[in-house]
Amino acid sequence: MSVADSMLKSGAARNVLLIGAETFSRILDWSDRSTCVLFGDGAGAVILSSDDMKESGILNTLIRSNGEHRELLYVDGGASRSENVGKLRMIGNQVFRHAVKDIAAIMEECAEGYGLSIADIDWFVPHQANQRILNGVAKRLNLDKEQVISTVASHANTSAASVPLAMDFAIKDKRIKRGDLIMLEAFGGGFTWGASLLRY
Repeated sequence: MSVADSMLKSGAARNVLLIGAETFSRILDWSDRSTCVLFGDGAGAVILSSDDMKESGILNTLIRSNGEHRELLYVDGGASRSENVGKLRMIGNQVFRHAVKDIAAIMEECAEGYGLSIADIDWFVPHQANQRILNGVAKRLNLDKEQVISTVASHANTSAASVPLAMDFAIKDKRIKRGDLIMLEAFGGGFTWGASLLRY
């Protein structure tokens, strides 16, 4: 989202097709019940256009990374590292602690960077990691649970696909409407995390 925003605002592109897709089934250790029951395959996409930027579009984006806690969520392979695909490894309780703190902080920073507060946002469309993380962030930011789009029970954690899938779900059921302020957020291995504020 951050790269697409830069391309549209600089004039490098007029239209961007942004796709988030995952096939976790190929990197799961099916004997590890702490991970294999949490993740799913999925894909979602959004079309962003500079022609629409006056009335809607991306208002602010922030991305962060910190390799200090890499061993808490990573894939133990990769063609350049071990000549095999590898398997997903996670220490869930520690990921939870970092995710809640980091996600809440970047959402506040993203809103404030555009001169808004969390209270000004209509809808929060989070990375669908798990319901505990969604609830933890909502509690930390004093969000109304009804404002937080949750679809993790329908399709598990599809990582990069989970935000576009959740947004599509909320647009189709008519919760998200034109003109609404939306906060997207995601958290991933390594660690990496980010937030995007947009007007739909």
